Order: sequence, then structure tokens, then C-alpha cells
Amino acid sequence: MRALISVSDKTGVVEFAKELSSLGFEIIATGGTKKALDTEGIKTIYVEDVTGFPEILDGRVKTLHPNIHGGILAKRDDDSHMESLKKLNIETIDLLCVNLYPFKETIKKDNVELAEAIEQIDIGGPSMLRSAAKNNKFVYVVCDPSDYKRVIEALKSTKDNEKLRLELAYKVFAHTASYDIAIANYFAKQLNNDDNLFIEGKKVNNLRYGENPHQNASFYQIGENESYSLANASFLQGKELSYNNIQDANAALMITSEFSEPFVVGLKHMNPCGAACGKDNIEAWKKAYEADPVSIFGGIVCTNREISEELALLMKPVFLEVVIAPKISDGAKKVFAKKKNLRVIEVDMTKLNNELQYVSVHGGLLVQDQDINSYTTSLTKEMNVTENPISDSLVEDLNFAWKIVKHTKSNAIVLASNKATCGIGAGQMNRIGSLEIAYKEALEFNHDKNLVLASDGFFPFSDCVEFAAKHNVVAIAQPGGSIRDEDSIKACNEAKIPMLFSGRRHFKH
Repeated sequence: MRALISVSDKTGVVEFAKELSSLGFEIIATGGTKKALDTEGIKTIYVEDVTGFPEILDGRVKTLHPNIHGGILAKRDDDSHMESLKKLNIETIDLLCVNLYPFKETIKKDNVELAEAIEQIDIGGPSMLRSAAKNNKFVYVVCDPSDYKRVIEALKSTKDNEKLRLELAYKVFAHTASYDIAIANYFAKQLNNDDNLFIEGKKVNNLRYGENPHQNASFYQIGENESYSLANASFLQGKELSYNNIQDANAALMITSEFSEPFVVGLKHMNPCGAACGKDNIEAWKKAYEADPVSIFGGIVCTNREISEELALLMKPVFLEVVIAPKISDGAKKVFAKKKNLRVIEVDMTKLNNELQYVSVHGGLLVQDQDINSYTTSLTKEMNVTENPISDSLVEDLNFAWKIVKHTKSNAIVLASNKATCGIGAGQMNRIGSLEIAYKEALEFNHDKNLVLASDGFFPFSDCVEFAAKHNVVAIAQPGGSIRDEDSIKACNEAKIPMLFSGRRHFKH
């Protein structure tokens, strides 16, 4: 029996080779791998001695040879195949252990040159892996060091290991597909070419069900090590997250990503129901909870600061589905532990990267940049389009409301005061309807004084300004851009309400 080993990642390969040797395998190895095995006293055959041809072109060609691929691909139960090997003096290769040049790791480096990246595109490795995976009926193929142990156990066993060989072959084709996706996407980036879309997803877990119990669902991770991502979160306790929990938790994380100062948001059905900034997240929690103590029932809470025991005790009386923070203190963990079903999650909140956003539609996929432009643009006094002066404190409140409204389903209106939401109107078919809902909520919880108003889209008519003027709104922010903007500006001037035009809308569908 023969095994060919050629690995870039040498984790565990010495122990694996020793086990193979003890099972009677002759080991063929390429340059760096042979050196590592020889150093440990493991007898190996140099690949040149098998091919009868030296490595050439700085190692670009060393295993692309019939003596290698013939030995891998031959059907052992086909007499003509075996006769061909005998005639050509080719021996079978019964196990292949290969992992690939570190292309993905190379392109992650800062300022990597195209030439350097190209040299890390493996050719012989994928070719051998695909050959062995195709012939998995007869050949064990190993591309993942985590499989070394179970392959050795299988080789020691007298049982038929057809299923394991098929699993290993599947891992190979998944591995080479991932490798090719990375290369194709890298080249596409160099060319600024978006003709094809290649997405690689890795299953995080199966979900209990989808939006409704009759729908199957799974959660996949796209990309690696992203902050503000549930795919990389630490789940400290509670039931598994549902499809709806993940949607809501992600929405809460995206809102939280807008704020650097202490912030808390309560969220239901992908819309904020209460949000606030404070001197710390205890004050922010109190303000966010008081904004709408009814809707937060059964909701999700996210904060951008560590949750202390004191804050956990304040949250404890409220029925919540999920609590998210960058850190949960030991004292808070003990408090939350008494609520067994509460999901408690720690999430890295260091930086939100502008990765593409994907939304499926029937038969297709919509792709867009994330709407994170508020990191570089803020509302300022210079955006005031009215005759009415505006104070710094009102601009601060408008900026707060502006960040919240961009994460609220269109048509969206947010009323706020003192960096806390007072009323939120979301998802209505007309903008005045959203404003009426927002104000009704503010009135219900006695938050109807000195309000600022943020709208995710322009006012098509002056009706929103006219309503605002009658209901304690003291400043407005909206994108502008309506053919009737002058009507709204005139109404603001008459009501002595300053209005800022951002020049940027934030629809969320």
C-alpha cells in the first residue's frame, strides 16, 4: 500500500505518517513534507523517484505526472485499468493526504502584490485531490488534519468504510470549491468585475424552524471573523436561536453599530421599540425601557457596553427573548442564569465592515452595499433649509433620531428627545400614517414634549410638517428631494421649526 503526503499545513502530519507507516504504508512525499517527515525518522520516498522526473519551474510542476494520477485514478476492480498500470510499471496510491497552498491567508495580508498571490495558487494539489476524490471507492483522500484520527481508525478496522471515503471526497470537493471561489473573487476584485457572484456559506446550525413552524431553516456563516455577527457570537445560555430571533438580533446589532457612546436598544419584529443613549448603559436602559415599556415585552435587547450585575437586575423583571452585549459580567451571568430560556449572547463589536448585503427573491438574489454611510456623514447646522435657527442640542437629538430611523422599516418616522426615542412609526403605506402612530405612542407614555422628528424619506406633502407643528415637534430632519419641498419649508418657517435636509435617504425594506 502507498500513501502520498504533500501538505502546506503540517499540523499533526508527523503522527499521521507514523501511524500509516505502522500499518504498512509506503509514504511518498514532496519537498517540504518529506523534509519534515525525514527529520522525525519516518522513511519516505521522494516524489521524483516515483515520477522519474525532477521538480521543475520552482516547484510549479512536481506531481502532475501519469505515475501519480494513474496510481490514484485506477479502478482496482477493472482488469484493463490494472493491466495498464502493470504494463507501465505504475503502482497504486491508496491514500492521498494533501492540503493546499495558503492562498486565502496570503490575500488577507496588507498590500499583498498580485504576483505573490498568484504564486500561492496551488495546481498539483487540487488536481491530486480531485483525482482521489473521484476514485473514492478505492482511495482515502484527506485534506483536513482533523480527519487524521478517524482515517487511522478506519484503516485499522475490518469494516467497510465506503461511507467515510465518500464523506472525505465530499470534503475535498467542498474544499477545492472554496479555494476556487477565493481565487475567482480575488481576480474579480483586481478587475472590478461583478459579472459572476460566488458566495461561500458554512453551516452554523440547523434551526428549529423558519419564520413559521412548517418551514425548515438553517443558519449559515458567510465570510470569516466578522464583528457584529451572530455567526461568530458566544452563546452563554438559553434556548437555541430561532430564525426570527436571528433576524431580530441582527437588526439590533446593526442599530447598535451606529453608536460609540453608551447605547441600548429594545427591538421587536426587526423594528426598534425603544432606544437611547446615556452616560452609561444603565441610564440608557432606563430611557429605552421607559420609551415603550409595553412593546419591549418578548423583545430583544442589545447594548454596546458590558452588562453589569446592576443592569442585569434591572432587566430581570422584563420578559425578554435575547440579550446581547460585547461582554456579560460574572454577576450578570448569575442573574440571567435564573431565567433558563433567556438567550444571553456575547458579540464582538469592534468594527462593522462594509461587506455586501444579500437578500433572496424568488429565483434570484439582490446584492447591495450596506447602508453604513452615517459613519462618515452627520447632520449639521449647515443643513438647515429654514429661516429658523437650531441649537447644538437639537442637532444632537436629530442625529440620534436619524441613526434610529435608518434602521426602521419604511415608511419610517422617529420622534425623540434627550437622545431617547419617544415614538416610532414603521412600515406604513403613507408617511403621515407613520407620524400619527409615532405621536400616538409618544402621547401614550407621556413623551410628547420637545420632540425632534426624523423621517427616512422626503415629505411628499406639507401634511407631516403641519401635524408636527401642532404636536410639540421642535426640529425636523429629512432627506429632502420632493418636488414639493418648498411647501414643507414654508410650513416650517410659519411654525418656527428648523428643518435639516440630509440629502440622503435611508429606506429599509
